Amino acid sequence: MNKTAIKNFAIWARNKLIADIQYRAGLMGITADGIKDPLPQSTGTMEFYDIGTSEPYAISGDAIPQRKKLVEVIRKKENDSNYATAYKYILEEVAYTWFNRLIAIRFMEVNDYLPSHIRVLSSESGKIEPDLVTTPFDAELAFTSAEEETVLRLKTENKLDELFRLLFIKQCNALNEILPALFEKTSDYTELLLNLSVVDREGVVYHLTHDIPEQDFDITHLDEDGNPTGQVEIIGWLYQYYNTEPKNAAFAKNGKITKEEIPAVTQLFTPDWIVRYMVENSLGRIFIDKRKEQGVYADGRGLDEMSWDEVEAKRISNEEEIAGQMGWKYYLPEAAQTREVRQQLDEVQKQNEYKDVRDIKVIDPCMGSGHILVYAFDVLMKMYENDGYSQRDAAQCILEHNLFGLDIDERAAQLAYFAVMMKARQYDRRIFSRGIQPHVYAIAESNDIDAYTRDYFTNNDPKLKAALDSIINDLRDAKEYGSILTVAPVDFAVLYARVDEVQNDISLHRESALNTILPLIRVAEVLAQQYDVVVTNPPYMGNSGMNDKLSEFVKEHFPSTKSDMSTVFMERTLQVCKQNGYIAMINIPVWMFLSSFEDMRHWLLQQKQIINMLHFGRGVFGSDFGTTSFIIQSARIKNYSAEYRRLFKRQGAVDPLETKEKWFFDGFGTYYSIQDEFELIDGSPIAYWANSIVRSAFQHGTPMRVAAPPKQGSTTGCNDMFLRFWHEVQKKEQKWFPCLKGGAYRKWYGNHDYVIDWENNGKRIIAEGRQTIRNADKLFCEGISWSRVTIGASSFRIMERGFFFESASGVCFPNEVNRKYILGLLNSKVVQAIAEMLNPTATLQSGDLARVPVLKDNNKFEQVNRLVEDNIKLSMMDWDSYEISWDFKGHPLVLGRLPEPVWGDVPDKVAFQNTSIPYTYRIYWKKACEYRFEKLKANEEELNRVFISIYGLQDELTPEVADKDVTVHRIFDTKDDVPESMQGSSYVRTKRDEIVSLLSYAVGCMFGRYSPDKPGLVYAGGDWDAVYRMQHETYLVEGKPIRLVDGKILAVKPTGYNQIAVDGEWKNLSYSVDADNIIPITDEEYMEDDIVSRLCDWLKAVYGADTLEENLDFIAEALGGKGNSSREIIRNYFLKDFFKDHCKTYQKRPIYWLFDSGKQNGFKALIYLHRYTPDTIGNLRVDYLHKMQRVYESEIGRMQDMIDHSTNAREVAASTKRKEKLQKQLKECRDYDEMIAHLALSRIKLDLDDGVKVNYEKIQTASDGKKYPVLAKI
Repeated sequence: MNKTAIKNFAIWARNKLIADIQYRAGLMGITADGIKDPLPQSTGTMEFYDIGTSEPYAISGDAIPQRKKLVEVIRKKENDSNYATAYKYILEEVAYTWFNRLIAIRFMEVNDYLPSHIRVLSSESGKIEPDLVTTPFDAELAFTSAEEETVLRLKTENKLDELFRLLFIKQCNALNEILPALFEKTSDYTELLLNLSVVDREGVVYHLTHDIPEQDFDITHLDEDGNPTGQVEIIGWLYQYYNTEPKNAAFAKNGKITKEEIPAVTQLFTPDWIVRYMVENSLGRIFIDKRKEQGVYADGRGLDEMSWDEVEAKRISNEEEIAGQMGWKYYLPEAAQTREVRQQLDEVQKQNEYKDVRDIKVIDPCMGSGHILVYAFDVLMKMYENDGYSQRDAAQCILEHNLFGLDIDERAAQLAYFAVMMKARQYDRRIFSRGIQPHVYAIAESNDIDAYTRDYFTNNDPKLKAALDSIINDLRDAKEYGSILTVAPVDFAVLYARVDEVQNDISLHRESALNTILPLIRVAEVLAQQYDVVVTNPPYMGNSGMNDKLSEFVKEHFPSTKSDMSTVFMERTLQVCKQNGYIAMINIPVWMFLSSFEDMRHWLLQQKQIINMLHFGRGVFGSDFGTTSFIIQSARIKNYSAEYRRLFKRQGAVDPLETKEKWFFDGFGTYYSIQDEFELIDGSPIAYWANSIVRSAFQHGTPMRVAAPPKQGSTTGCNDMFLRFWHEVQKKEQKWFPCLKGGAYRKWYGNHDYVIDWENNGKRIIAEGRQTIRNADKLFCEGISWSRVTIGASSFRIMERGFFFESASGVCFPNEVNRKYILGLLNSKVVQAIAEMLNPTATLQSGDLARVPVLKDNNKFEQVNRLVEDNIKLSMMDWDSYEISWDFKGHPLVLGRLPEPVWGDVPDKVAFQNTSIPYTYRIYWKKACEYRFEKLKANEEELNRVFISIYGLQDELTPEVADKDVTVHRIFDTKDDVPESMQGSSYVRTKRDEIVSLLSYAVGCMFGRYSPDKPGLVYAGGDWDAVYRMQHETYLVEGKPIRLVDGKILAVKPTGYNQIAVDGEWKNLSYSVDADNIIPITDEEYMEDDIVSRLCDWLKAVYGADTLEENLDFIAEALGGKGNSSREIIRNYFLKDFFKDHCKTYQKRPIYWLFDSGKQNGFKALIYLHRYTPDTIGNLRVDYLHKMQRVYESEIGRMQDMIDHSTNAREVAASTKRKEKLQKQLKECRDYDEMIAHLALSRIKLDLDDGVKVNYEKIQTASDGKKYPVLAKI
């Protein structure tokens, strides 16, 4: 099945249908802007609408009442929301309706299921014109004489699209006789808005019949392995993909999910093999349960002549044989049980054994497009055939007695209905003519039942009134809640008897009663019943997305599962499952581990029985979240051994679905566990892989809540106001305090990215009133932090005194003596394994960590402390080697010139006097990183050995640490040099990365943020003159520097600051700091102080003039890119990539801002945020932008002179090309100058405390409030 083609078509078709329907509606005055009245010349038989053309658009006949009905429906919907929402919803619903009918007819015509056997959308011969259009009168459609004349006229006039539309609607109406739930009579506004073409190759019909291979619809087509390529399953995929964009839009918006959005956001199509697993192990298990003991004693030996293991082995073999005979290859036999458990099971089986297949009731309460019901049909068919039924009789029985389905989405319910009927047609060619309809319905609500219809139906009968009133009350707002509603049983026989009377009545209220009350009765009956088997893929929606009605409802009725709709449905399915029946479900595994579901787990473990489970991890529904599928019996069998499959190798890994299926057949990750033992672990997680040793640790260890109490962080209520990256603001010790806010996977030390405004003990935060300050007594104390949200394993870091911790971070607080020991334990494989048992989701909560058992070995205590202390130092050295650290001292390729090695013992103790970058990179920095990496890895493995030994887990865990899990950086020359062992690591850096960071440091030195003459952060706001000064042989005239030239006093522009304050003294700089905080970036060497020239000066100052060219070549080679020389490559890097790399390093909060005129690179210049003044933009305009314009004018003149006077054709062509480029750059600069002028005149002031996000907007907004986009986009 070509799912890519299916997806592309479904998404495209939705937009195309909506656009075509909106166009049709617009012709009749119904647009997104409102509804127009007919023009004054309209009459009772013809209405005219102004569409902006010379002639108005006219409608007549049935179109007039159809339009009236459309307006009525939109207005009614508008009362619940607003016009824009109503217009969008109703027209999209019409598009959805026709999409369903199109794909249904396509499926039927390909499989020759249409009663006429005439193709409607395509042709058997392959021509574009459908066979229905070619031979319309062979289709057995009931034409009136007027319609026949119209058909003939349209064929004669070759109006094929008009003819097709007429015939298509006629065919849909004819199909109403056999498939009424999908093909409702279309003499309403849906028909009015239909806009299909068979001629247009860009139309929906053409794409449907040409984009998706026909064999994907053909259930008889087999691939080379003999497997069917076409299945009713295609309906489900089309349904899911059709809803792709509405689903994404609903998730992307801020706010609650509306009732209309619930279907799109909560559906996920279940893969076929998982559907088979669920159905075979629930419905199929009922069949096998009845027969599994047969043949156990076939060899003549009795129970007393065999060991119990032999008995169980024969029973398992028997189950496998039966499943094989039935073709149920995903069935898992019941695990081997003890004799005592078998006795309990035999008693349950006696109570549960069915007499007749017709007695078995199966429901999917969230059926979507019906995939589960369709396979349940196949399984039931096997069961009926085994009992001697013919396929024809079995198909009728299944529809009448066995299958039930509900869905909140009416269009999905239509597709499910269609899929079930197509499956029945597969087994019974005459099923359409038998008038049998399945119990497959859309949820109906009672809100619109009027009193007249209700009184007519109840007919003064108290019994009828009581029954109907009960249903009306139970189904009020049912579309808000769906199948989680509980409906009280009533006398449905009496209600259906009254329905029969109404159908034969001639009352005016007859149609209303049948259209509104009958659907309620049907849905109510399905909701009121109990079922032998419940199989479903529930909706996934957390309580944060629920609207108020739904949220209040689940809190009241499902308090222990209210956190997510998927778990609410889990509880509800167990409620509607009969005693000893089975539920099968695929779900997110939060219920297995999270503390918020602890009450639910206790109830489940004590009252129900897990039979088996496939724990998939991530990858079933993409990479977003993990899933698990399971079978639960509504019974409790003490000490029952259930089978579990752990179908992933590593927590957080995303494996292909096909891989998981292979692992299933291979028996990969098989565990047998008794659920009674789950409650031996604190919180009762469904930790089926935990052995007795781990359970013993929980019983005898000290809970982390005692040893190092974990605490949840605080929330400010508005992080945009009160949190900043530390590099955004000026350091103010009484205002900005270090703050932990989660962060990347990193062990031991680091993730110090943020500061919080905690001035006057958080006075501003508290005044705002939206904060939740938790564990105030622990703020700014020493502890151990971790990021609450992480993909894969959690990582723990030392938290020094002085930190606030936000809610994205958790912090535990051991005493000072045990702090390093606890940190070592937390970062060990032991806690990683235990944490996965307690909560293997992406979020490690404080409550989860609190349950971890701590075993302390005093004999290993000092060893652990030494290793942990070493690890903290190694990690700190790594963290502080990059600008993201506030303790960054300088770039390692600069510091690497030190005369002594600083990374440890190495064989060759070189004196690092060689000042070339390549030498320092190879001899110092790469080796330093590699040493640090190997040392940290060895230390972590030793810690693992220690704690594995303490916990006695030598048989379960190994001490080895994967290279990719070591959280200090390694450097490789290129990406191709990165070994497979490091794939997936966030700590891989290349030579290019190091050179990019060196250039960033160099720019920092140019601006004075850093200096090669003073370690650490030199200037980040505040009093500039206290840090740098100019000291020349100059005189000052009115505060401006001057110099003497030939004895005359000449005012000069300052070239740079050349002295720095160090320890209270002024010292000369080896490299002067830029004077005006503006560094131009030009595409050629137009200015003596452009960024490439300044870089060369910096390289000479830092590394020496004799290595300049070698260093430039090394930088250019590392950067890559285009250019004929090293300088040109470097220049192109600054033009195109420097700012992008800077934004990446500084997490989209850049401190070097790029003024950028546009694509022609006419003008670019960097400024340093922390040195910005209200004069900066004016200086940039006058001293640089205007200068560049003069440069371009001069160069254009020079090029023109060359064109006019050169005799070399090649030279003329080159000059012409360059002139054209220069003219574009000049125009871009002039346009840019107009914008810059407004900002320069506004003399905008910035406050560093506002942060980059606010200031980036402020600096581009003139005093009149108009925004001028003069900076590069972040």
